Amino acid sequence: MMSDRELGWMIGAVIGVLVIASIVTWMLSQRLTEERHRDLIGNLVARVKAWWGMILIFGASVLTGGTGTVILFCVLSFFALREFVTLSPTTRGDHRVLIWMFYIITPLQYYFIWDQWYGMYTILIPVYAFLLLPARSALVGETEHFLQRTAITQWALMICVYCLSMAPAILTLNVEGDTAGPAKLLLFLVIVVQGSDVLQYTWGKLLGRHKISPRVSPNKTWEGFIGGIASATLIGTALWWATPFNPWQAATMALIVCLMGFLGGLVMSSIKRDRGVKDFGHTIAGHGGILDRVDSLIFAAPIFFHLARYYFDLA
Repeated sequence: MMSDRELGWMIGAVIGVLVIASIVTWMLSQRLTEERHRDLIGNLVARVKAWWGMILIFGASVLTGGTGTVILFCVLSFFALREFVTLSPTTRGDHRVLIWMFYIITPLQYYFIWDQWYGMYTILIPVYAFLLLPARSALVGETEHFLQRTAITQWALMICVYCLSMAPAILTLNVEGDTAGPAKLLLFLVIVVQGSDVLQYTWGKLLGRHKISPRVSPNKTWEGFIGGIASATLIGTALWWATPFNPWQAATMALIVCLMGFLGGLVMSSIKRDRGVKDFGHTIAGHGGILDRVDSLIFAAPIFFHLARYYFDLA
């Protein structure tokens, strides 16, 4: 995989964008020295530094092959699950259920993906865990807020583990005649989805006037939404050569995952507002927690995986 030219070009392009972002940020820090710009510059510097770290870790995991990528996303799911549960009301009666979630179901989900056992990693959580966890909770005998607590555990597993695990599951797809094809598909997804997030933020800061849902996410505007998704769709279209898609198919897939990513961000923002917090955590400087960074990927990855597997016959 490390010798694949197209994969190298994709990673090199991402690094090139980060180099440009670093230069622009440095230039802005030299020009905008007034006190009123301090928070803005500080936030930009923190975000760029965080992106360098995230891209280097992700790129290294992709280049090491399936095992490294599966381990990376398993760790991400573990910490995302921790963030979600920390903000959710649980009781002592839920502790054994949480042990199952963290230390049995999550590792099993990623083991089945590593083993490429499609029949298990697609039903482990939505079927077996869906039935097992509430039964285990009922055996404790604590009935107060039972439905609410059960719904939280189900949602936590689906969002933080199942949906997120569909990203490395892309590596189990079969791109005929291209051993690095699945890795390039995963990189395509991450570039488009994360690029859409950044570009929506950028367009919103530049032109944003009309808010989409002020009570849920005050920073999301129609101008940022349209500009960001259109720009990210163009990026996805330009990357068609690294995928099994033709340009129109790449554009369609990019548009779909951008829209799903936007909805994921909106849903996760609603959860944060419900919990009364700005971010899920403080793991990544300038970005918040793990869930704050992967919220778009959570909604986009399952749709991309299944569209690629069924409509493009990559099983």
